[in-house]
Amino acid sequence: MSRQRTIDTHTHIITEDTIRLLQAAAPSLGISLKTNDADTATLRAGDTVYPDFPTGGFDVARRLRDMDDADVDVQVLSVAPTTYLYKQDAALCAATSVIQNDQLARLIAAHPARFMAIGTLPMQDPKRAADELRRCMTQLRLSGAMIASNVAGTNLDDPNLEPVWATAEETGALMYIHPYHVAAADRLKSYYLGNLIGNPLDTTIAAACLIFGGVMQRHPKLKVCLSHGGGFTPYQAARWEHGWAVRPEAKKHLKEQPRNIVGQFFYDTILHSDRTLRGLIDLAGASRVLLGSDYPYDMAMMDCVRHVRSLALPRADEDRILGGHAETLLVGTA
Repeated sequence: MSRQRTIDTHTHIITEDTIRLLQAAAPSLGISLKTNDADTATLRAGDTVYPDFPTGGFDVARRLRDMDDADVDVQVLSVAPTTYLYKQDAALCAATSVIQNDQLARLIAAHPARFMAIGTLPMQDPKRAADELRRCMTQLRLSGAMIASNVAGTNLDDPNLEPVWATAEETGALMYIHPYHVAAADRLKSYYLGNLIGNPLDTTIAAACLIFGGVMQRHPKLKVCLSHGGGFTPYQAARWEHGWAVRPEAKKHLKEQPRNIVGQFFYDTILHSDRTLRGLIDLAGASRVLLGSDYPYDMAMMDCVRHVRSLALPRADEDRILGGHAETLLVGTA
């Protein structure tokens, strides 16, 4: 029996070539990369500074070595969240999205056995975002898009975003929700809570809005993956279902009782705990859980493959999580 190839669906990249193109197209953004040492660099984009950006985030050769060390056959590339740029002018963000998506397509072409990719979109302009998603899917052979959990403070159920969801459903794009500019940031400044709590919290808000805003109901074929094990969604979804039954506010845009909310999303494996990951698999089912690492960031699980294998799951479930289901979700669209 042949070994299931492992597909890490949650990784980020911004190469030095991409940075040079962004600098030329948008000098006002102040995007730069300065090497600190063999393992890190300082990445700047506007007011955002990442002082210890790992070398694998921009150096493809280093990335490939790290993949080999981690038993990862394929990475699904996505851009660095600092380059979403939803607060910038829509035309500028559309231009930088095109640059980055074209660069992702070039990386796939250069390493077809090792890389797949999901694009980035100018979400502050839903028409442009829908058009760019269609281009990603039909011309660039990408497999979807990674978008932030909110659009500069606007929740994902905003009616103006309907063209994006309709295009995603039509094209079969996988829409990966990644937290950024998280809620309650003023209360999460200490102890790295902006990431430890803020990131999963904002993913949870995004998921709830997609449910109660009726987006998932209007688009039943929509494929949405929630980062970092879904935030708090899998563990509070039953509360949402109960809330719809007893509260009129929850029925505003959702006229039918939501059922099996957990089963309406996909989730990556980035949970840092055997017991928690087992709980997610039990709640959602192995066919809803996708291998993920969050490479190359400090909160990543570089041992994601070994982590899944250590659970001693039934072989069919292990294969689904390690890459079998991603083959269907992603390869089928490429």
